[in-house]
Amino acid sequence: MTSQELGPFMKRNPATACCGLLSLLLVCGIYFRNGLIPEAEAELAQKSAEGERYAANIRNSDKLKQQYAEILAANKEVDARAVRVNQVGTNIQFFYKLESETGVRLADPSQVTRVAAKGKTVFMPVAFNVSAQGDLPQLLNFLRMLENRTRYSRVINASLTQSVVNRSAPLSLTLNLELLGSP
Repeated sequence: MTSQELGPFMKRNPATACCGLLSLLLVCGIYFRNGLIPEAEAELAQKSAEGERYAANIRNSDKLKQQYAEILAANKEVDARAVRVNQVGTNIQFFYKLESETGVRLADPSQVTRVAAKGKTVFMPVAFNVSAQGDLPQLLNFLRMLENRTRYSRVINASLTQSVVNRSAPLSLTLNLELLGSP
């Protein structure tokens, strides 16, 4: 069909011409809109994930004040159990109190000075060198009480020795340990 025959054909069959033109427009619209579908699906997935996150936040926030109060109470408890880095005498007194309760004999417990951690830290390890002498049950009781007392402790290195010459001499326990401290 040529362009000269198209005009009279459209005048004779206006319904067919309108339907053909409408079909052509719909095919073009679908073709161009088809490229937007992946973008729309990606946006839908993003919005759905964001909505689920908001819903989870709303669900989890109903006990937020109670949980915050619990965290503050736990933090106060941990802070009460931490040693202060600058209070060397009080820190060493902790070991002498253990000495009197367990019956071991301490040989000059000392706090090892370390450089403070950079940045804003609430807690930091405070290192100590402790040497104790006693029989095995006393030394084990000393370690047990060190672990179960009010201070949080971590033994880094432990060495238990006995005199080769005199087997009846007390055992010697050397500890490198850290207590949880605050600046």
